[in-house]
Amino acid sequence: MRSRLILSLLAASLAGLAGCSSTPAKPDPTPLKDFKAEFNIAPAWSFSLGEVKGPLSASVHGSRVVLASSTGHVVMLDGRNGQAVWQIKLDAPIQAGVGGDGQRFALVNARNEVVTLQDGKVLWRHAMPATTLTAPLVAGGRVFVMTADRAVTALDGASGRELWRYEHRGSDALVLRQAGLLMPVGNTLIAGLGGRMVALDPDQGRVGWEVAVGAIRGTNEVERLVDLVNPAARDGRTVCARAFQSSVACVDTAQARVLWSKSAQGYQGLDMDESHVFAVEGDDKVQALAREDGQQSWLQDGLRFRGLTAPRVLGRSVVVGDEQGYVHFLSRKDGHVLQRLSTDGSAIAMVPVLVEQTLVVVTRQGQVRAFNAQ
Repeated sequence: MRSRLILSLLAASLAGLAGCSSTPAKPDPTPLKDFKAEFNIAPAWSFSLGEVKGPLSASVHGSRVVLASSTGHVVMLDGRNGQAVWQIKLDAPIQAGVGGDGQRFALVNARNEVVTLQDGKVLWRHAMPATTLTAPLVAGGRVFVMTADRAVTALDGASGRELWRYEHRGSDALVLRQAGLLMPVGNTLIAGLGGRMVALDPDQGRVGWEVAVGAIRGTNEVERLVDLVNPAARDGRTVCARAFQSSVACVDTAQARVLWSKSAQGYQGLDMDESHVFAVEGDDKVQALAREDGQQSWLQDGLRFRGLTAPRVLGRSVVVGDEQGYVHFLSRKDGHVLQRLSTDGSAIAMVPVLVEQTLVVVTRQGQVRAFNAQ
């Protein structure tokens, strides 16, 4: 497989990448408007984690959440009170993670080693042949790893022994410096390889089916990027995903067919509920698309250019964080602002997560803030 370049794309430059000799300055964030709070949010607890720079994510299991900093601090916190159940400082920076099944947790360090932890101790390490930016998936007694060149490797969860490796034979010369799609659906491993959603047998690594989600377009390698990005949204056998700067689509994984696909110019992942798919576009407009056919139900343009995270469905809200340290709660019904909270003034670094009834957010400076709705 020919080597590929990893393209680092920042929100500030996305709009001007294609076909431009220079990148225009990012527009100023849209000023926040006054709103009427429709419920109360109370601080619950906080924890100092350490700086978070890369595409890191949280692993939630019941009342506990495992988080990692870019500097190598990994901690399991009790979501009810913020107390550390265990914590460990690794000997190298972390560039991807955390993935876990509740007992074992895996991440990837800057030396391209998969490091798997159990009870707060290193269980094993496994060197990967390429950079990894996607959190490992821990499931079925195995650890699945997607490298930045979109090859997928299965490792034994107890020992780290390589079980199989699948290499995507696509023609992509560039791949994103961003987490890709890797998730389980039943007894199938779903991976985003180029602009295609691919079903792999988790036991052997054989391809069961693949469908095109992102349409290749443009005349240069940057314009033709169509990687599927994390997080994707799943409800039963339906998986909805974003192809970078190309489209949002929903796939019936039981029948291996695209239910619908809509052109969309974003680069963040998705979430969904029983009736809508929620997406943040490249200019930070937030939209709700009907689950049935992808038609737009509402559009919220009051947060443009604020550097939003991917959305998270929470109760009657769609939650997004921004680069100014605010967390916004938008109505799932029509997108209006229900509530807003502030953190430490640095960017929200991960998609907010719900740990039982507690909302947990992590800032770029490494502050973990938890809030309870009242």
